[in-house]
Amino acid sequence: MATVDLYDTTLRDGTQREGITLTVADKLRIAALIDRLGIPYVEGGWPGANPKDTAFFKAVAAGDLPLERATLTAFGMTRRPGRAAAHDPVLGAVLEAGTEVVCLVGKSWDLHVKEALGTSLEEGVAMVADSVRLLRGESRRVFFDAEHFFDGHAHDAGYALAVVEAAAEAGAECVVLCDTNGGLLPDAVEAVTTDVVTRIGGRTQVGVHVHNDTDCAVANSLVGLRAGATHVQGTINGIGERTGNANLCSIIPNLKLKWGLDVVSDDDLRRLTHVAHEIAEVMNLVPDPHAPYVGHAAFAHKAGLHVSALAKRTDLYQHVEPERVGNSLRLLVSELAGKATVVLKGEQLGIDLTEDGDAVGRILDRVKDLEHVGYSFEAADASFELLVRDETGTGTEFFRIESFRVIVERREDGRMVAEATVKVWLPGPDAVAAPGSPPPLTERRIGTAEGDGPVDALDQAFRVAVNGRYPHLADIHLADYKVRIIDAKAGTGASTRVLVSSTDSEQEWETVGVSRNVIEASWQAMSDAYTYGLLHHHGSTPAG
Repeated sequence: MATVDLYDTTLRDGTQREGITLTVADKLRIAALIDRLGIPYVEGGWPGANPKDTAFFKAVAAGDLPLERATLTAFGMTRRPGRAAAHDPVLGAVLEAGTEVVCLVGKSWDLHVKEALGTSLEEGVAMVADSVRLLRGESRRVFFDAEHFFDGHAHDAGYALAVVEAAAEAGAECVVLCDTNGGLLPDAVEAVTTDVVTRIGGRTQVGVHVHNDTDCAVANSLVGLRAGATHVQGTINGIGERTGNANLCSIIPNLKLKWGLDVVSDDDLRRLTHVAHEIAEVMNLVPDPHAPYVGHAAFAHKAGLHVSALAKRTDLYQHVEPERVGNSLRLLVSELAGKATVVLKGEQLGIDLTEDGDAVGRILDRVKDLEHVGYSFEAADASFELLVRDETGTGTEFFRIESFRVIVERREDGRMVAEATVKVWLPGPDAVAAPGSPPPLTERRIGTAEGDGPVDALDQAFRVAVNGRYPHLADIHLADYKVRIIDAKAGTGASTRVLVSSTDSEQEWETVGVSRNVIEASWQAMSDAYTYGLLHHHGSTPAG
């Protein structure tokens, strides 16, 4: 095939996923992000179906969405049974939206026509033809979504084909075969699409729109294209009703990198991971870390054998270069790691370990010992970096804790208040460092503070003790805090693992701590977080 047209329905079909509610501003932002990917068609919603979609199209008409490349489409339904298309309110709302392209959905399964619409098959065909003809008469380009087409073709192929033929004859420039229930496997999609392309492919473009109820939506889309379709619909991150729609974040790189079709430019493809994650953020969704191409773990390698091979050639255990889709190679450090993992991680940190076998051995031994008692370095890259720097003498001791104490008090009014005291050693204001070494820790400080809980109190007390000596600490904040019981059978004496995500608004990093005391585990993770943040901030020298 020479080309494939991409059609995004994230803002309409995608929003039918459970738990997703978007504002008009959210929809405008998402549409702009999809436009950045170079996707030719962006479906904005169903004007007239709800106030929000109507307001969205009004905002677009007012100039609130300056699309650079994408064509915005409005979605609607064919006229109702027994009503003239010119007087149908649904079609009127679609026309009022003012988009160049309209995507109409109509019934192509005879069972739905008879049972859901309660009308004859002849009227079902006429509803499609009349609606397309009206929109074409108003100079709109029309795509026709043949709802439940594959189920309809299996039940009454003659009627299903009559519907798409009527749409084509009335002027639809693309008829889209929909697996609305998402229940088909690739062989059925390919056979039916081939049949339709053979019959009407010379008169109009054929497309596919499939759902993921058999976990085959991407595969079904690809075989539909292989069978002759040249238009494919889907959503970013595969979101949609029930189990979702075909995932454009997989379809796009498959077409581009596997089939060699320039459906988007190389620069557009490099934006894919960023756009996928940003749209998930707008929708208040956690991006799937194991999603193909764009997931955080899509190019993560844990086994020592794999990493050893990657050190020689990155394509030995990667099917594409992650940078091509805006992602990156990640080497996970765990008890499964080998020497190659440590050497390559050191290279990423700017530490050459290729000739320091003793240090590599010490690092591996520490990792295995620590993971044996519950640490997890694959989820805490920052703590691993500090471990490497400790073993290679390239770290910096910004502070040293002498002791800390936390008290939790239930007050008379029922409020729970935590109070912490931290005793810490810092570089003195007149401390002189030897060349290449950090200043000596000669000043002892004490900080006390209250917090909403013991961890918050400990954080506040530490900051009081440091009291401006490291100004960048004011920019470092807790982004996430997770506690896991490692050996639950030990009851209240069980070890706990604390994972902390921190940010300074420029970067985010993860640290880990393990102890039978959750406060101690929390402090380990927090201490690593402070140290890492200071280490990677230019100018993190103590203030006088």
